[in-house]
Amino acid sequence: MFLDQAVIRVKSGKGGDGVVHFRREKYVPRGGPDGGDGGNGGDVILEVKRGLNTLTPFKYQKEFQAAQGGNGAGGNCTGKSAAPLIIPVPAGTMVYDAETDQLLGDLVEEGQQLLVCRGGRGGRGNTRFATARNQVPRIAEKGEPGEERLLRLELKLIADVGIVGLPNAGKSTLLAKVTRANPKIAPYPFTTLTPNLGVCEVDEDTTMVLADIPGLIEGAHRGVGLGHDFLRHIQRTRVLIHVLDGSAEDPLTDFSQINSELALFDPALKEKPQLVAFNKIDIPGVRERWENVQAELKRKGYSGLPISALTGENIRALMFQTAGLLKEALAKQAEAAILEEDNIPVYRYMGEDKGFQIKREDKGWRIEGKAIERAAAMTYWEYDQSVRRFQRLLEKLGVDDALRARGIQAGQTVFIGDFEFEWED
Repeated sequence: MFLDQAVIRVKSGKGGDGVVHFRREKYVPRGGPDGGDGGNGGDVILEVKRGLNTLTPFKYQKEFQAAQGGNGAGGNCTGKSAAPLIIPVPAGTMVYDAETDQLLGDLVEEGQQLLVCRGGRGGRGNTRFATARNQVPRIAEKGEPGEERLLRLELKLIADVGIVGLPNAGKSTLLAKVTRANPKIAPYPFTTLTPNLGVCEVDEDTTMVLADIPGLIEGAHRGVGLGHDFLRHIQRTRVLIHVLDGSAEDPLTDFSQINSELALFDPALKEKPQLVAFNKIDIPGVRERWENVQAELKRKGYSGLPISALTGENIRALMFQTAGLLKEALAKQAEAAILEEDNIPVYRYMGEDKGFQIKREDKGWRIEGKAIERAAAMTYWEYDQSVRRFQRLLEKLGVDDALRARGIQAGQTVFIGDFEFEWED
């Protein structure tokens, strides 16, 4: 089964907890703090793996959870950090945040990785909080919670050449003739419902990856007839072979229709080099139509060949011409890459978002904010020093003043994440 879209939920591992512990040995009455830090939680990483060409595995597994870090221990023992969770994906996978629709990465090369959720930091043990004024710190941190994300994966096949045309034009027959691909072939429209890939060996030094794109119909750019699902796979190709059904009522109208659908979906598709394959010349009367069709194509700036995908006539010449166009396209792409090298955008971390929102609820007040919710989850509420540290953080972030400005009263309940508190001024 071929699947080119999937939605998955990923969650990185929670950091291990730091501990409050003191050295206890014979003849060492004041050993001091020796609570170790927790280990870091596991990251979630997407990695391109050779051999995968579909997102079908994500139909059966939609949730992924990385391991959490180990807890610290006495004797300044640090907990073990968890290994990252590697999720294999096929080359050509585009990764989006499903909630914001932000593009997170485009994975195209084998071994390429994308970190989508960073593991939680391990909590600090009480050794980290020892100072000259506080030599017996009863304070530590719990591990930082892991990140959670809903991802939308979209696969765009990576092929050198895309074979396009109306249904039943002979695209699958052409692919089967020039490669070892084995697509479904039958004398009726819409035989091909999923893209097929094949490798064509033009000569000893030249190979091309060809993709047979299922037949396009009018309105494909609007999604009619699964148009969006098919058109997306053409975007990565460098050269197009446009297969025309020579036995159709008006091949030139068909040619214009497909090009219009390509341009309406993505204007860049119209700029791709395109070679026309006038197919089915083995049918009586079709070969004679080529002269008029060729003249009109030349007038529009296109070149092509009359072929028979069934008998193989002119197929080798078509592949050599396609290889030449591909070579020119690759050279232009390399030049463009050199010119744009200095304009590559660089992501820079802008710091943690310490903002927060206060909402009035029936049962009290709710404070929402990434930094404040994370701090609450990392606090040991059973230790007074940890609680006082959290209170100082509320003051530093301005939460106290904001609550007073909203009119909070003593005894009212404040909710932060999964925790609730009673307000005292």
